[in-house]
Amino acid sequence: MLFNSFQFLVFFPLVTLIYFLLPHKLRWFHLLVASCVFYMAFVPIYIIILFATIVIDYYAGILIENAPDSRRRLYLSMSIFANVGVLFFFKYYNFFADNFNQLFAWSKVNADIPLLKIILPIGLSFHTFQAMSYTIEVYRRKQKAEKHFGIYALYVMFYPQLVAGPIERPQNMLHQFHEKHIHDNKNVIAGLRLIIWGLFKKTVIADRLALLTDKVFADPRAFSSEVLITAAIFFSFQIFCDFSGYSNIALGTARVMGFDLMVNFNWPFSAKSISEFWRKWHISLSTWFNDYLFTPIAQSTRDLGIYAVVIASLATFMVSGLWHGAAWTYVAMGALHGVAVAYEVLTKKTRKKIFKKIPKSIGDAIGLICTFSYVTFAFIFFRARTMSDAFYIVGKIPTVFTEMINRGKPGGLPVAWPIGTNMLRMCVLSICLLQFIYLIQKKRTLTSLFDSQSRPIRWVIYYGFVLTILYLGVFQNRQFIYFQF
Repeated sequence: MLFNSFQFLVFFPLVTLIYFLLPHKLRWFHLLVASCVFYMAFVPIYIIILFATIVIDYYAGILIENAPDSRRRLYLSMSIFANVGVLFFFKYYNFFADNFNQLFAWSKVNADIPLLKIILPIGLSFHTFQAMSYTIEVYRRKQKAEKHFGIYALYVMFYPQLVAGPIERPQNMLHQFHEKHIHDNKNVIAGLRLIIWGLFKKTVIADRLALLTDKVFADPRAFSSEVLITAAIFFSFQIFCDFSGYSNIALGTARVMGFDLMVNFNWPFSAKSISEFWRKWHISLSTWFNDYLFTPIAQSTRDLGIYAVVIASLATFMVSGLWHGAAWTYVAMGALHGVAVAYEVLTKKTRKKIFKKIPKSIGDAIGLICTFSYVTFAFIFFRARTMSDAFYIVGKIPTVFTEMINRGKPGGLPVAWPIGTNMLRMCVLSICLLQFIYLIQKKRTLTSLFDSQSRPIRWVIYYGFVLTILYLGVFQNRQFIYFQF
């Protein structure tokens, strides 16, 4: 079920109303059933896979907590193996099988690994990582094993963040399902604001930008350098508005019922380095990898000094890229970010000396522009259908000035845009509006800004956003980008 669909427009208020009407002891069951309905709206049969892993991890948590030290690691390994095994089978089996077949063909080895006709369950990577964080935290003795099976199942399946996060830790969520939430107008208002803001980013900005990016990335060889560069820039804003819009709606729907989910984005395009970008982008995933992969690798190789951080960064981002998708384009995207972070670690002292000699405002501007440009460059690999397409687009970027000069000569052909001029202008204006809102938010949070206004002004703003969504939003039941992960 999509957040930007008519079904959810009915589902959300109905589930919320029933939630508050029910006695506290029945609410967990209501939310669990609602979450099952929400998930089964995609591919119903895959809920069996989800419940199978839930059962395994539920009992694994209890066994880990009660087992002697000699067996705790065994139970944790069994839980991780089950989760990673399911993820590998559905998401990576065909990827590795196909690559091994190509390797065998190249080396003239007579072998042929069969490919399977399977569909990736929606959000499998997200709830796999959330389930793994539970057993790991129990193993580390930072979380008590949850004895209530229904509450644990709800922790994994809570519908606002089931499909695309944020990836919650048990310390933040499990206790909230035990607590009694009363209807609070402040929570309702704050939640609805987040929902409206999320829908605005998704329908008015992200899906509008997709009208250009989808056509360009589907056939990049049909477009000039200007169009390709524009599409790359547009996609950076598209994926941000798409994913952060989903996160806003997830946080908002949970907040209305009194639940607090972790903030997943903190305006990443204000980052002045790649390291800072990843502290602001998909925060729940970044912290997951930091705690469960980067830190253990860095600690295990600490004898190497600064190179321990470099090795841990490269390994973490390579795995992060593969987490996003079973394709070399995603691996390349992760590798690019890993190389950038490694570079920042190795040159930190040198860069600090250089930037001390220039005004801070200029240094910040340079960092901002370089970071956004590099992230946009890496996102080309994220969005391209194949490595060939990605390299083609990258290869066309340096030719932009030559093409512009030739276009200005007599007989030069105008740029062929895949969308009309008015639509292109609206895309640019939507990005400018997004930037303007975040500049305001940088000085003062939107919540405090709204609360400081009189009630008539607040309602004018609310109606303005709703009408903008209704009249300027692109409603094509377009799936959220991160649903595929």
